[in-house]
Amino acid sequence: MAYRVLGRAGPPQPRRARRLLFAFTLSLSCTYLCYSLLCCCDDLGQSRLLSAPRCLRGPSAGGQKLLQKSRPCDLPGPTPSEPSAPSAPAAAAPALRLSGSNHSGSPKLGTKRLPQALIVGVKKGGTRAVLEFIRVHPDVRALGTEPHFFDRNYGRGLDWYRSLMPRTLESQITLEKTPSYFVTQEAPRRIFNMSRDTKLIVVVRNPVTRAISDYTQTLSKKPDIPTFEGLSFRNRTLGLVDVSWNAIRIGMYALHLESWLRYFPLAQIHFVSGERLITDPAGEMGRVQDFLGIKRLITDKHFYFNKTKGFPCLKKTESSLLPRCLGKSKGRTHVQIDPEVIDQLREFYRPYNIKFYETVGQDFRWE
Repeated sequence: MAYRVLGRAGPPQPRRARRLLFAFTLSLSCTYLCYSLLCCCDDLGQSRLLSAPRCLRGPSAGGQKLLQKSRPCDLPGPTPSEPSAPSAPAAAAPALRLSGSNHSGSPKLGTKRLPQALIVGVKKGGTRAVLEFIRVHPDVRALGTEPHFFDRNYGRGLDWYRSLMPRTLESQITLEKTPSYFVTQEAPRRIFNMSRDTKLIVVVRNPVTRAISDYTQTLSKKPDIPTFEGLSFRNRTLGLVDVSWNAIRIGMYALHLESWLRYFPLAQIHFVSGERLITDPAGEMGRVQDFLGIKRLITDKHFYFNKTKGFPCLKKTESSLLPRCLGKSKGRTHVQIDPEVIDQLREFYRPYNIKFYETVGQDFRWE
């Protein structure tokens, strides 16, 4: 019986059927291969989870027989019959205790905090030395410049003040230095309003020597100012000292301290001797570290005496190839003052000094 009737094609030949089946199988194999590559490789072409068996995500019904040996993917998330459980938060990476500035592109470590300690005075007493010495300690981060927040910039607000601070870890102390705070009437109340737990450091020095140093600094900037004697006295013959001159008034420590004791207990104020800071820097800095509640790490091995400047400098450290001394403005030679003027000023300061000794419980031996 003939297979061709009215020009229509009869059943496909066996050879053609095999070709169609082969093409269909080949197509499914390619699909499987592409699917596997997409499932097991990332967008960079690097193998992901190489140790995990290959899996498929919902093969088509036509290819189930070909792909039946492949394990279905275990997709994350609940099955339709199970309620969704809250995912556990990722464990936080432990904080790294690094010193120095961060490299570009690395995450910033620590937080900008309001200072827990302040060096509030006094000008020309040795505040810069204390700041530079204490910055060697790994548990202290200090602002290098004087922000003058509690005297000149208070109107800018605490957020502005905080933004100036270095980043610190929880275990570190934030510190700043502005010597004019000690003689600013509003500073104690403003600092108390920021935090009543603030620790205060005051570096004091023989008030006569301090006044001469203050004048010497001003003279280097303004050579045409009157003489030291002329500024110190309203009437030298009568021994009337001009307490309106700031260089004289700063040294009346007992007077300024009264304002601070209205807001802070004496236990929260530490007094550093400017004289002992020169002769025994390790001893004075040891007491500063005790006051701040940090381990005594700054010791004799950190200092050497610079004969040219006349005060101690920091020895070179692992992070510095050279020793570190204070700037050229520190340790300058004082102007020569008439010894009689010095004696008159000593007599003027004597009652203030005695009252200061009695208040703080220390004899600084300035007489």
